[in-house]
Amino acid sequence: MDKLSQRALYFSGPRQVECRAELPVPLLAGQVRVRTICSGISAGTELLIYRNEMPANMAADETLSALGGQLAYPLKYGYAAVGQVIELGRGLEHGWLDQRVFAFNPHETEFVANASDLLRVPDGLAPELAILLPNVETALNFVQDGRPIAGEDVAVVGQGVVGQLTTALLAQMPLNSLIALDRYALRREVSLHMGAHRALDAMWAEALAPHLAQADLCYELSGAPAALNTAIALTGFGGRVIIGSWYGTKTAPIDLGGRFHRSRIQLISSQVSTLSAELQARWTKSRRIAFALNLLRQLPVSTLITHRIPFSQAATAYQLLDAHPEQCLQVVLTYEA
Repeated sequence: MDKLSQRALYFSGPRQVECRAELPVPLLAGQVRVRTICSGISAGTELLIYRNEMPANMAADETLSALGGQLAYPLKYGYAAVGQVIELGRGLEHGWLDQRVFAFNPHETEFVANASDLLRVPDGLAPELAILLPNVETALNFVQDGRPIAGEDVAVVGQGVVGQLTTALLAQMPLNSLIALDRYALRREVSLHMGAHRALDAMWAEALAPHLAQADLCYELSGAPAALNTAIALTGFGGRVIIGSWYGTKTAPIDLGGRFHRSRIQLISSQVSTLSAELQARWTKSRRIAFALNLLRQLPVSTLITHRIPFSQAATAYQLLDAHPEQCLQVVLTYEA
């Protein structure tokens, strides 16, 4: 095998990605080597990095060992990889060999990970669907933080992959109404398939007017700071707004005058790397991700995959997501056998 046959994707500058050859990492005790089958691009966090809209001097991720260092170029990033175990370190049972596993790992052809950090992909679950596990966990986190109540009117602003999955989870609950909002027709169409009662153009004021100040619970998942004004406008007296978007360095004026204070609207931050204080007595990250894995096999997630692009053409994938978001939802990178 060529010593530099392993390749990894690097964000090397604003709107620049490249696949670099790397030396394989030696295995330590308790570690495995995984050959990647596919990985999923996050159109939220990864596009902020691609566009140089991430905050300076911020850790890439303090909770994932594979994402050490700062958010600064050059940077390996990504957190949804599925592959096959091809080599074992000392102390591991032979049963790990050839297992298909999920890892919170950057985009690269092969990687080394602690076996304890991996999740075995259940039989019958396609690898390209398994890469959606972090998105399902994130959607589950949003629903848990929002605490929807039977009979409530709920709106979800932003129908990217996580917005679609949040809509799908909410659709399983006995709500009075569930409205999805997005500017792109493709995403609105998928929202209805995921269970939304109505899907509205978030840019069309006339369509939104009958729903203003009606929602008990509203999610802002668009990634656009200005959309928080839309979420506030949709939320009624005493309602909750769950802010699941990470805006990076993007800012926009937020209207906290007018009816905001008098309406006693709650703005609630929600982020998947932790659990809310109220849940920590009973829930753990491992419990939540195990439940998310079960949900992954129940939800209509195959609809979300719109593009499959070879790893060697990764630059094309990011250009597509950056320039034509109206054409895509989940973009999957595939790796040659």
